[in-house]
Amino acid sequence: MFVPALSRFAAAASVVSATAAVAEPAQFKIDPEHFAIVFSAEHIGYGSVWGLFVRGAGSFTYDEETRELSDLEVSVAADSVFTGHERRDGHVRSAEFVDAAAHPDITFVMTGAQETSETTGTITGDLTLRGVTKPVTLDVRLNKIGPYPFGPNYVIGVTAKTTLKRSDWGMTYAVDNGLVGDMVPFIFELEAIRQ
Repeated sequence: MFVPALSRFAAAASVVSATAAVAEPAQFKIDPEHFAIVFSAEHIGYGSVWGLFVRGAGSFTYDEETRELSDLEVSVAADSVFTGHERRDGHVRSAEFVDAAAHPDITFVMTGAQETSETTGTITGDLTLRGVTKPVTLDVRLNKIGPYPFGPNYVIGVTAKTTLKRSDWGMTYAVDNGLVGDMVPFIFELEAIRQ
């Protein structure tokens, strides 16, 4: 009579313990194989040129129970920009744009976060590009969090968006004559693995 009751109690305690362990703040590292940074720049008003950065890394702390995010830091290799055109890629890497030779890393360090719903919010932080640091706000959506279907990992998937005024970071090439747009939308797609 008491044995089943004790078994049920032990099982319940085990579940509570496991849940508590999962609910604690945990560090996540961005999976470089599932990290995309896409941008578009208006070209002479005819259309937009699309590009992406193909190398980046980052980490953050997230509490799944309270939905609190902290310690987010991201670094992107400036010379990893790719637009599908070799000569244009070289130009974007030059001092007229990201200046990859002098400033090889583009970094973002979180300064705050604000939840707007259970799956959306904003993240503010300092973006350093070309050696210039300015505040940026990202609109963020939590896509999914849970056990990964392939392998033992526990994964979070996020989409973030922002628009940068490139001249704020000293990229003034072709702004005055309107050949290249000053406002550049960015989309970040990432999966991060709980450590």
